[in-house]
Amino acid sequence: MATKILILSFIHILFCCINISRALVLSDEAIRNINSWCETTPHPEPCKYYLSHDQQFEPKDSSDFRRIMVGVALEKALEEQYGTDRLQDRCDSKRRRAAWIDCNTLFQNTVYQLNQTLEALKSNTSISFNFDAQTWLSAALTNIEVCRSGSVELNVTKFIAPIVSNNVSELISNSLAINGAPSADEKQEENDGDADFPSWVYKRERKLLQRRSWASRANVVVAKDGSGKFSSVQAAINHAARVKKRNARFIIYVKRGVYRENIVVANTLSKIMLVGDGMRYTIITGSRSVGSGFTTYSSATAGIDGVGFIARSITFRNTAGPHKGQAVALRSASDLSVYYSCAFEGYQDTLFVLAQRQFYKSCYIYGTIDFIFGNAAAVFQNCIISVRRPLHGQINVITAQGRADPYQNTGISIHNSRITAAPDLRPVVGKFNTYLGRPWQQYSRTVVMNSYIDSLVNPQGWLAWQESNFAWNTLYYGEYRNFGPGAITSKRVRWRGYHVITSANEASKFTAAKLIAGQSWLASTGVPFYLWL
Repeated sequence: MATKILILSFIHILFCCINISRALVLSDEAIRNINSWCETTPHPEPCKYYLSHDQQFEPKDSSDFRRIMVGVALEKALEEQYGTDRLQDRCDSKRRRAAWIDCNTLFQNTVYQLNQTLEALKSNTSISFNFDAQTWLSAALTNIEVCRSGSVELNVTKFIAPIVSNNVSELISNSLAINGAPSADEKQEENDGDADFPSWVYKRERKLLQRRSWASRANVVVAKDGSGKFSSVQAAINHAARVKKRNARFIIYVKRGVYRENIVVANTLSKIMLVGDGMRYTIITGSRSVGSGFTTYSSATAGIDGVGFIARSITFRNTAGPHKGQAVALRSASDLSVYYSCAFEGYQDTLFVLAQRQFYKSCYIYGTIDFIFGNAAAVFQNCIISVRRPLHGQINVITAQGRADPYQNTGISIHNSRITAAPDLRPVVGKFNTYLGRPWQQYSRTVVMNSYIDSLVNPQGWLAWQESNFAWNTLYYGEYRNFGPGAITSKRVRWRGYHVITSANEASKFTAAKLIAGQSWLASTGVPFYLWL
């Protein structure tokens, strides 16, 4: 991490040096030109200020304007990161320190994603570049929102306020708008997994991932009984960080057992694979919660940031229980990540699909309130979504999608799955209302397609946020060709943003091919999938 900070600091200095080489005073015509470009963005005032008073840039064309705006957002995010470092000395309470730790990591990730976008803008050769850039910019903006919300949970908003000014968020929002709202390549044809491998994947890797003899093929083995190189999962991850070759897949085989630990895969560690002996037998479990002094972000039993993460045949569990509030089993911001035949067990906020492109296949997800939430582009295929019994007087809400900007290419898609009551809810299912989702943020976006919905779901289907009309006109909630006693749409909410989807073309926007550009990378994972409806 120290090396990365030094590199980013060098980029910051280089960026400033380039600025100095520009004219120190812009002409009236240049100012008018800048103002004209900035007026096309959602937040013109910070755009005008930083381009004319600080950076002294004058865009030549739309590509130049986009590059400049991302560069300015990066520079300001670096300043916020430095401000986060300075706050460390003021962490004089457990709550302040908990919020600071989250925000420090989140701002490092934001700087990483903005820098990745800027570098790609300078060498744009990929047909999927616009989609990639929109994904990274969406994640950068979401990180800041998560930092801010964590400070609210811990009641330390004044302490965190100096590093979460609206300027960085607005500059990133402008960058999203300039980049537009691209979709995956419109010319790609439907297939079932025969797409070419992306440039960062070797064909031999796919063959390796398809093998079942994990003990002999894994780079390291974790075992509770002492038969492996490590007895803890995090120790194996730390080992991978030291020895892993940059572009190679690193496989960690976790033998059956219950591993009581909280694990982290940092964004500096890409292409890690955790494979277990089955979701019933290999279990990673923790008990952190907001009720015990953590933020939702830091409560996660597993926190995954590194690109290209894969998990197979493992259960991620949080045992804090329903009385402790938000308690995350898995938090993922890993781009191009796959979770196959895994289980996620908790109550409130079980699965935090924080950011970037994620694919869940044949998984089991258990929870009560907002238990699939976040602002990733996440597709769930052939999954079992099991609603548990909540506390007396509570309601169940399956999703709380967190899209905060209309240009973020994010959303939750539940496809060919089953929504049903867990064993503890079935005997008393009539005593509790269950809803498909509610809007956590202004542009919340969730669809359920070709899925079985059992009778536990309230006929209205979707729930207002805290009994208000928040986001009714700006969200996008859709249902397409679902079946089962809870799938009848005649009594659904009448919000402007709710849609009974009848067009296959409209529904296809939320498939693995479109929402997560799966045709370019899913085939490399060795996991079964289908791209279209």
